[in-house]
Amino acid sequence: MSVHRVPVPVRTRAPTGKTAAYVVGDGDALLVDPADWTDDLAAAAAARDVGHVAVTHHHPDHVGGLADAVADLDLTVWARAGRTDDFAAATGVDPDRSFAAGDTIPAGSGVSVLDTPGHAPEHVAFAAPDGLVSGDLAVAEGSVVVGAPEGDMRAYVSSLRRLHARDPDRLYPGHGPVVEDPRATCRRLVDHRIARERKVEAAVAEGATTPDGILDAAYDKDVSAVRDLARATVVAHLEKLAVEGRVRWDGATAGPP
Repeated sequence: MSVHRVPVPVRTRAPTGKTAAYVVGDGDALLVDPADWTDDLAAAAAARDVGHVAVTHHHPDHVGGLADAVADLDLTVWARAGRTDDFAAATGVDPDRSFAAGDTIPAGSGVSVLDTPGHAPEHVAFAAPDGLVSGDLAVAEGSVVVGAPEGDMRAYVSSLRRLHARDPDRLYPGHGPVVEDPRATCRRLVDHRIARERKVEAAVAEGATTPDGILDAAYDKDVSAVRDLARATVVAHLEKLAVEGRVRWDGATAGPP
């Protein structure tokens, strides 16, 4: 079963300036994450007889072309069960069918759904025989934003660990190149989160109480261009640490446990 990657220029905070859409299969195929409906993506969809469309999550840089794709092609539109209203609000399209973790899209196709929350609460990945279309779960270089209130750091780290255990052949991410060593990438991303978490915890122990103060203490690089994302990430770390009883966090200020 082929996985065909089409980078789509789109407004995104990702450094690549593009989101990768994927066509999985070669007949009655599945289109994943149509970020915009470009000529290249339309041609790839037509060449592989796309019959279905789904998304890894609802962020605008992954769903922006879905409505145009559905208008152009006769597609069955799939959304995650329990998130169909959110899907319709994000895409402007009411889904025809819903899926849950473990389902195959379409039935019997060999493309199965994996639950991979963290970057977004509804985040899923699509497993094909030769790899995993993984959305914003992992990237070959750098890291993935996991920012409150939507991002859940505990769920994200758990998703990476489950992916490491699954050991797919490769990852087809939403941003950047194909990941040829998923286990090493998962270990790198988990290690990065643990290192950042320790710096956040240390900043709180040393007296920082607000997200901005903790950010200034926990980051040793210039994040002025992405300060809003870094601050949201700090809050996500604080939420995780609070659940684990390692800091106190009331939504505004933090302190030692």
